[in-house]
Amino acid sequence: MKESAKIKEVVIVEGRDDTTAIKRAVNADTIETNGSAVPKMVLEKIRHAHEKRGVIVLTDPDYPGQRIRQIVQEYVPGCMHAFINREDALRKHGRGIGVEHASPEVIREALKHAHTMAEEPQEIISKEELIEAGLIGGPKAKARRELLGARLNIGYSNGKQLYNRLVQFEISREEFIREMSRILQEEQHD
Repeated sequence: MKESAKIKEVVIVEGRDDTTAIKRAVNADTIETNGSAVPKMVLEKIRHAHEKRGVIVLTDPDYPGQRIRQIVQEYVPGCMHAFINREDALRKHGRGIGVEHASPEVIREALKHAHTMAEEPQEIISKEELIEAGLIGGPKAKARRELLGARLNIGYSNGKQLYNRLVQFEISREEFIREMSRILQEEQHD
């Protein structure tokens, strides 16, 4: 097997098992937060890595993973973020969700589509448009948000988080409309 090129950025993960999964997928260095109460020493290490090489935050698609993202983003603005969908992060047998359960292909794809959050985000899509698109409230809202998050590579989120991610990752109106049109067309064919 040909050895893959080294990823320049340092990948921020939650723990040792995540590091193992990353190293199975790509040639990259990692920094482990060791839980959602990220110590200042680890945040300083992340800041230093960001200044020298850049960082990509890849945390579990759950509440603690989102909390780590927010802590890192507040302390080190300008980080890149990669997302894995919940279904791709589920343990194959038994319970559990995390980066460590994702396949190498899923991890490579997530890292390939990493985004940087806008430092001063501009509203591109309004909350009213999200309601009109059936992404907030209604029987199909959750499923639509899951599909939209996966297609835009911004991960699953509730309605409020979806709005914030669309703005922070500067998803264009055109991208939003294109993907929502596809989702609605697929719903009609199901």
